[in-house]
Amino acid sequence: MPDVSTEFSFDPTAEVAEEVKAEGEQTAGLGPWQLAMRRLRRNKVALAFLGLFLTIVVLCFSAPLYSSWVGRGPNENNLTGKVERGGEQQDVVTPDGKPIGPGLSKEYLLGADANGRDVAVRMLYGGRNSLFVGFMSSLITAVLAVSMGLIAGYFRGKPDVVIRSGFDILWAFPVLLFAIALGSALAIGGLNLGPIEISGGSLWIPTIVIGIVYIPYLGRPVRGQVLSLREKEFVQSAEAQGMRSLRIMFGEILPNLTSTILVFSTLIIANNILTEAALSFLGAGVQPPNASWGTLISEGVDRLVTAPHLAIVPGIAIVLTVLSLNVFGDGLRDALDPRAKLRLR
Repeated sequence: MPDVSTEFSFDPTAEVAEEVKAEGEQTAGLGPWQLAMRRLRRNKVALAFLGLFLTIVVLCFSAPLYSSWVGRGPNENNLTGKVERGGEQQDVVTPDGKPIGPGLSKEYLLGADANGRDVAVRMLYGGRNSLFVGFMSSLITAVLAVSMGLIAGYFRGKPDVVIRSGFDILWAFPVLLFAIALGSALAIGGLNLGPIEISGGSLWIPTIVIGIVYIPYLGRPVRGQVLSLREKEFVQSAEAQGMRSLRIMFGEILPNLTSTILVFSTLIIANNILTEAALSFLGAGVQPPNASWGTLISEGVDRLVTAPHLAIVPGIAIVLTVLSLNVFGDGLRDALDPRAKLRLR
């Protein structure tokens, strides 16, 4: 009887090594970023979802143009108005409180809400706010997490103990519960830090809250990589040449963290958009009269039976945005680090 284990043995690591070797022979002389862009261009799925995400961004930031075209503002109530549908005049909101559903006319393309406001207009303005919170909170997370990770990993000792302990404390709290506690407190009293005064209804409140709670999720991997890079020969050579610590950290170590920061940033943006939607749904995020996809879902939950479009439409927008960012982030990771994936054929 043949040895089945020997006959069907398979070493995926060897196969990946052969693929990387063959690719290296074909792209000799190209830099690492050129190679990454070449691999990313081959990933049609990731590029397609990147195109979807960019389309959503363009549509959301064209909200003022669409609003002026239909003649409706995002907070403009219209409880007693009428709209022409199929040659007939229909109430935007019926006397029993049921809003008009989606249609194919210029006005109320996605229907109206319980106050007679245009859902399509509020969707675009809400998307602008959700994307603003997602991007700016991710920027806050990246700046603070990378700076703290560099300091902890490079200097080690007491700075590492203090920063690592701070990461562990933030890590110990459930993200959503911690964000709800901070968001609720700041939404009531606002934020007053000396010359910095932010009102409770400002978009910067959920932006700062979400940016803070996700710091350890990027700071811990960055710190780990800096600890490893700290022992490399190029860092020891820079120290031997008398370079200052800041120059070594930001001129020698930070460029080697770029790929990690880029990949984590795309995933953190998606997580931040989801977190903002959850906070706004619970009343601890974006505050009225500002709209976001989370607040739109919150307003539509009470009318799932009579007007399901009020919750379904913003829900679809969140799913498409987060899905496109996650798929593109996976493609970016594969392009920057091809050895991190194993392909079984």
